[in-house]
Amino acid sequence: MALSGSLQALLLGKQVAGSKINSKLLDELMAEGLLLVTTRGSRKSYHARDIEALKRFLIDKDENYRLLEVNASDSRSSLAIETGNSKLLTIRSCIGFPVNSYEPVECFLNGKLFVINPPEGCFIFINNWQHFCIPEDVIVVGIENMENFRMIRHQKRLFRSVIGDAPLLFVSRYPQSTDLRNWLKTIPNKYVHFGDFDLAGIHIFLTEFREYLGNRSSFMIPSDIELRLSKGALSRYDKQYDKYHTLRCDIPRLQSLIDLINKYRRGYDQEGYIE
Repeated sequence: MALSGSLQALLLGKQVAGSKINSKLLDELMAEGLLLVTTRGSRKSYHARDIEALKRFLIDKDENYRLLEVNASDSRSSLAIETGNSKLLTIRSCIGFPVNSYEPVECFLNGKLFVINPPEGCFIFINNWQHFCIPEDVIVVGIENMENFRMIRHQKRLFRSVIGDAPLLFVSRYPQSTDLRNWLKTIPNKYVHFGDFDLAGIHIFLTEFREYLGNRSSFMIPSDIELRLSKGALSRYDKQYDKYHTLRCDIPRLQSLIDLINKYRRGYDQEGYIE
């Protein structure tokens, strides 16, 4: 299947009218935070927030989105050797996901002991995630925003107040792909999702994680969230209302959060919890 003209334009960094993009795909790309919207009257146009992230998402979502069909053994390095141009094909060069911790976590990579304990200011990228194992008592905390992920030490009190003293491994799904989720599906550990406190953030958790991980997944809800929501962003709620105002779930605590968001008609960014 060839790329549509609208996707080709987005991948070239151009603005595309919303009417030119498949509505289902547009919803997915917006939910993933991959597009930025420009409004002129009643018309909306979109452009890619990060072209490489958009490419990775499309390729990981469906092999049919590859610009050219390639053998799984091909790589950018081999293409460069043979043609002098590594950009001829769209290939995922950055497979895996980053991990972080503020206390040592003993893991295994390729069957060998591997301690995750990066100093402040850096994190570790797990490329061979298929052979990455962690102890069953470790709780995996998925962080949507990269700033929160980088600055976990500035949120220690938050994590301890909500999750407790269990050992924690922090993960991010940047670059945008399903590698993290696929790894989570192979392990028995509990998963806690830390995202923005708005309808879109809850939708991401429900559709991208809860649907696949079931009851061992939960959404992190701080005890002071009602106070913070009461002073949150009105514009965030207004932008998301048309798409998510019917959002409901069968998790009582999470439904209570949805009710609070609708009550105050506001959203709250997770960056607000960085001390």
